[in-house]
Amino acid sequence: MSGRKPRSVANPLESAITTPSERILKECHSLYVDSENGLVKIASSLGVRLLPPRKKIIVMIMGNHSAGKSSFINWYAEEHIQKAGVAIETQGFTFITSGRKRESLTGNATLHLYPHFRPILEFKGVTDYLSAEISTSKQKKFSLVTFVDTPGLVDGDMVYPFDVNSAITWLGEQADLVFVFFDPMGQALCKRTLNIVEKLSEKCGDKLLFYLSKADEAGKETDRQRVMMQIVQELCRRPGLNKCGFDMPTIYIPNPQRPSRCVNQIDGVCQTIEKTINQAVQKTLDQLEKDCDLMCSTISSRLEQDRADVAHNKSVRLHSFLCGAQGIFLPVLFILSFIVNTLSKDQLDELLGEGPARTLSIFTGMVMYLWDWIPEDGQVVFVIIFGAFCYLLLFLAKYFAGRGNKTLTKKEKRTMTEYSDYIQDIVKTKKGKLYEWYLQQCAAEYDL
Repeated sequence: MSGRKPRSVANPLESAITTPSERILKECHSLYVDSENGLVKIASSLGVRLLPPRKKIIVMIMGNHSAGKSSFINWYAEEHIQKAGVAIETQGFTFITSGRKRESLTGNATLHLYPHFRPILEFKGVTDYLSAEISTSKQKKFSLVTFVDTPGLVDGDMVYPFDVNSAITWLGEQADLVFVFFDPMGQALCKRTLNIVEKLSEKCGDKLLFYLSKADEAGKETDRQRVMMQIVQELCRRPGLNKCGFDMPTIYIPNPQRPSRCVNQIDGVCQTIEKTINQAVQKTLDQLEKDCDLMCSTISSRLEQDRADVAHNKSVRLHSFLCGAQGIFLPVLFILSFIVNTLSKDQLDELLGEGPARTLSIFTGMVMYLWDWIPEDGQVVFVIIFGAFCYLLLFLAKYFAGRGNKTLTKKEKRTMTEYSDYIQDIVKTKKGKLYEWYLQQCAAEYDL
């Protein structure tokens, strides 16, 4: 027996995460959904809507019925998850993913697990045909992939309980990869499949990848070539699919008991998935940086706008004060002038003192001089105009008082500054370390 002590596992969940890509995606996701300082919470407080990045890529597989879609998923996960057969086994959409325990989910639970796909509820009747299968498999890159198994497509009088064409098209737009499986057994040229593929090609042609599935069942090599030529001819008839660089690898589920001379490029499918995962890691890190910049610029613009609002409020308050002061001072001075005019200089000095009395006499004297200058028959008109002018000054004072903009409180400004510092010092620093670690892992693997 070895004398070495077994290492204890502090966190079983962390120990299950074995790949650098999975750890990076999980770390990025946690930066968004953290309950205290998550970017989603910060963005919400700023009125900006952010969605946390997905921790897995979405691979949608479509094709006619019995094209080998479910069989491929079972092979990739190395577990019998989906029913596979010649009959139409998959009638709805099934999300197949990796988790901590084997579980099957229904429609509502599936949408809680994948909130990004909640808009699919717009397609009437699709909820009852949504499900999810959670497997504990960690084979290949299954822990970083969510497969979407779509209904088997057929022509003719087949009636689906929902708008299958629109639903598949919408899901294809959300997916990172769309695999189109053509089988060589007579259903490869299904018009419904080609119609959906043509529509997807217009919106997200870079995600579409074509495969001749069950290639080992196509007979001899000449038969396979004939089938592929027929498929290519049918595709080229459609303007949206007639593109350069068309490729359709042959794949089939390897069976040691039934060896075949047919070239099997199914490993290339795995490489495509792995490449997309790596690209997803890079896109997630890049999106994290963009979201950080968006948050910082939003906070900066809010604080700058607040400073402008504070300066604006000072200006309107000054205008309001000046107008209000004049609206009160002028009529008081006007009335006071007539009162002072009835008093003698000695009485005024005795009431106010020599200095204030002299100042008051100057102002009231100016008013009385102007009053005497006005003809007697125009004095009533002057009083009316003067009263209207004073009322206008008071109205302007009230108007300017209501023109102030709402400003941030000290607590709000302090919170925004703390958010900005947190994003700059913590989130961006962590993003830089994650990117550096990711590149170091790639370099290490390359050197090996």
